[in-house]
Amino acid sequence: MNHAPTTLEHRPASDVSAGVGLSGVAALVVWLLVCRNWAAIAEALSLPGPRAPLSGPYAAVATLFLTGGAMSAWSLLVDKVHRRPSTGIDWSRRRALSETLDVSITKIAGLWATWAAIACFYCICRWYWDGQYLFAMQVLGAAAVPLFVLSIPYVLWLDGIMVEPRDSSWHFGALVVGGGAWDSAEVKKHWRAWAIKGFFGAFMISILPGGFGNVVEADFAAIARDPVALGSMLIEALFLIDVQIGAVGYLFTFRPLDAHIRSGNPLLAGWVTALICYPPFVWGTMGRADVLGYEVHTGGWAYWLAGHDWLLWAWAGMMVVLTGIYAWATFAFGLRFSNLTYRGILTNGPYRFTRHPAYLSKNLFWWTSTLPFFVTNGSWTDAVRNTVLLGVVSGIYYWRARTEEAHLLAEDPKYRQYHAWMGENALITRSLTRLGGRLFPLRGQAR
Repeated sequence: MNHAPTTLEHRPASDVSAGVGLSGVAALVVWLLVCRNWAAIAEALSLPGPRAPLSGPYAAVATLFLTGGAMSAWSLLVDKVHRRPSTGIDWSRRRALSETLDVSITKIAGLWATWAAIACFYCICRWYWDGQYLFAMQVLGAAAVPLFVLSIPYVLWLDGIMVEPRDSSWHFGALVVGGGAWDSAEVKKHWRAWAIKGFFGAFMISILPGGFGNVVEADFAAIARDPVALGSMLIEALFLIDVQIGAVGYLFTFRPLDAHIRSGNPLLAGWVTALICYPPFVWGTMGRADVLGYEVHTGGWAYWLAGHDWLLWAWAGMMVVLTGIYAWATFAFGLRFSNLTYRGILTNGPYRFTRHPAYLSKNLFWWTSTLPFFVTNGSWTDAVRNTVLLGVVSGIYYWRARTEEAHLLAEDPKYRQYHAWMGENALITRSLTRLGGRLFPLRGQAR
C-alpha cells in the first residue's frame, strides 16, 4: 500500500514531551550521586549497613523504579497523558464490578497463561541460565508472585473505566478458557506485544548491573587527564542512561500513562533485523569473528592515535558526542521506548533532524571507534574483510530502519505526515532518503 506524501508547513507535534525523558535522566543522576556518596550519607544519618558506595546489582534495579516514577509523575501531573483518548480510557465511566467481572477473569486468564508461556521459554532456552542473564532470571523470579497478585486488582480496576475492555489480552484469554468469540488477529497482536516485552525485557535487565557499578565506582578525578580513560567512562555513563531509560520503557507499559503497546511490528523482516542485533543471535553474528566479526586484528582508536594527545582528545570528544546523541534518542522516548512497537509518534529531540538518530549515531560510533580498515597484522585481507563486514552490519541497521518505517506508516497518519515532512525538510533525512531509496528500494512504501 503506497502512502502519498503530505505537504506540511510545520513538523507534526510529538506524542511525547521532552520533559518526560529529562525528568528520568535527572532522577538517574540524583540516584547515581546518592549511590556514589552513600558512605558519607550513611555515616551522617547513622544508617545501618556498610559504609561504601551502592554499586551492587539491586541498586541498579532500584534505579528503574526511581527513573520510572519520575517520568510517570511528569507524564501524569504535567502532560496529563491519562486524559488522552489514545489511552482507551473514559474516566467519567465507572462500571460496576459485576458488569466487567467476566471480561476481567477472561483477561487475567490470558495474561497468566502468557506469563507462564514466557516463563517456559526462559526455562527451555539455555542462554538465560548463564552469564549476565542469571541476574535477570533472579529479578524476574522474585517479581513473578507480586506480578500475578497485583494483576488482579489492576485489571479489575482498569476494565471498569476502559472504553472497550475486550482488548487483545481478552481475546487471547477467550481462546485459553474457551469463553467468547475471540479474533485471531487480536490474539496475534497480543503475542507480538508480549514476545517483545519478554525477549527484550530480560535482556535489558541483564545488562543493568555492569555499567551501573562501573559508573558508581569510577574515580573521575584520577582519569581526568587521560583522554582514553575519561572518554571511555563518559561513554559508559551515557550508555547507562540509554540502558536505564530503555529498560523502564519495557516495564512501564501502562494504559493510564498512555505508554501501552498499541501494536507490535507485524513484518517478519522487522523481527529478523531486530533480533539479529541482540543475544543470543548476536553471539553467532556481530559478537564473534566467524560470521560478521569486523574487529579481527583491529587495534581501535586508542591504539592508532596513541602518542597524539590532541587527536586522542578530539576523537574521544567526537565519540562522546555520538554516544550522547544515541542516549538522547532513547530518553527522548520517555516511557515509550521499546523495539518493534508502535506506542505513539515521536517527532522532537534528535528526531527533528533525522528519523533514525540512534541507528545513525551508533553506526558512526562503531566506524570511528573500531577503524576496521586499520589492522595490527598488516593484512590487507583482514582490513578488507573488516570493512566489508561492518558495512554489512550498517546495512542491517538500514534495513531495520526501513521495516520500522513500514510498520509506523501503516499505523498512524501522523507518522505519515512526519515521514513526509522529514523527507522534504530535514537535511540528514532528505539526503539519506534519496541515497537509500536508490540503493535499497522497499516495495510498497513510498519514501
